[in-house]
Amino acid sequence: MAGSPSRAAGRRLQLPLLCLFLQGATAVLFAVFVRDNHKTDAALWHRGNNSNADNEFYFRYPSFQDVHAMVFVGFGFLMVFLQRYGFSSVGFTFFLATFALQWSTLVQDFLHSFHGGHIHVGVESMINADFCAGAVLISFGAVLGKTGPAQLLLMALLEGVLFGINEFVLLHLLGVRDARGSMTIHTFGAYFGLVLSWVLYRPQLEKSKHRQGSVYHSDLFAMIGTIFLWIFWPSFNAALTALEAGQHRTALNTYYSLAASTLGTFALSALVGEDVRLDMVHIQNAALAGGVVVGTSSEMMLTPFGALAAGFLAGTVSTLGYKFFTPVLESKFKVQETCGVHNLHGMPGVLGALLGVLVAGLATHEAYGDGLESVFPLIAEGQHSATSQAMHQLFGLFVTLMFASVGGGLGGLLLKLPFLDCPPDSQCYEDQVHWQVPGEHEDKAQRSLRVEEADTQA
Repeated sequence: MAGSPSRAAGRRLQLPLLCLFLQGATAVLFAVFVRDNHKTDAALWHRGNNSNADNEFYFRYPSFQDVHAMVFVGFGFLMVFLQRYGFSSVGFTFFLATFALQWSTLVQDFLHSFHGGHIHVGVESMINADFCAGAVLISFGAVLGKTGPAQLLLMALLEGVLFGINEFVLLHLLGVRDARGSMTIHTFGAYFGLVLSWVLYRPQLEKSKHRQGSVYHSDLFAMIGTIFLWIFWPSFNAALTALEAGQHRTALNTYYSLAASTLGTFALSALVGEDVRLDMVHIQNAALAGGVVVGTSSEMMLTPFGALAAGFLAGTVSTLGYKFFTPVLESKFKVQETCGVHNLHGMPGVLGALLGVLVAGLATHEAYGDGLESVFPLIAEGQHSATSQAMHQLFGLFVTLMFASVGGGLGGLLLKLPFLDCPPDSQCYEDQVHWQVPGEHEDKAQRSLRVEEADTQA
């Protein structure tokens, strides 16, 4: 008992000290290395005699706004379905994303735009940073309710590095085309989180099982997140694709894929649901699988029909995953994932990668014309055939799974360090562990009063 006061003081200081250290270190690195690129530096921009129309900001920023809303509103509210964890779902999303976007700016731009001893940032850096934050939040969904904020911060620190390296290996070393992240974001984030959850397995989690479900209003709030993600997903996929036809095609394919996945989800949910009734968990999540499955191929000549077919398949597979595979993950594989990221991001991400393999293998000069260079530059330059490009796409999937699995394992070992504060088995999925919740003092007083009354009657 003598160590209890010091342990309590350590818990109190753990998060503030970690936040201050990481923010301070990030600020120092920004001061030393980060500079404006030629499109944001006042002197360099005007020296080039450019017009406003030449600045990519005006083309990219509307998409950035949509992606930003998805990360901070869509992901946050999608995870408020837990009946007593709403503050943490929204608050920790806000917390993690704000750190991840700073850290990933350093990691990604060091790999992509480091020259002259400096990292040069612009609007594309902002979008790429949000993409990394999205992958971190996908992993967060797998361990939602079972980890403390200090643990989550360290998870984001490690995952941001591995995300950047994996993306660099795929896009720059292997020449993989992944327009918007079936592999680099969704597959990576999902399997990083799943392996992390497996390493952090809690055999006594049944003590908090009663808090793991939803209530009517929490599911309703979660649908706000679903609608935000659904509406803005075409921007997410198209944000950094080639301007004009490429961006137009990406948004169009994502739009139809999402529509088809929603219909597939409603159909399968009614088919497998109890008493032929819809399950809100399916609708909140599997309806979004259409955006995931075309993340790799939406920039390619997938065709609107191909987008519809892919979206319907993804919605179907995701719904079946929630109904049949999620229980098996915990009972057989000891993976206690909270949000079903395997069904929304994992399986549709893998399907999307395989779809990219197929569409890349069918690429021809006749189908793409002069647009082949923007979609498959290595094929246009003669360095790859369509078949070899498809093989590189497939190898990219295996590389992503390797990075995600090894990273998730290392992350789990890091988060299991004994000095890190985490909720006990009996207090998982509970806001009051980390937040001041309105009415909590009244609840405690009422419980004390009931105990006193029971003692008096006894």
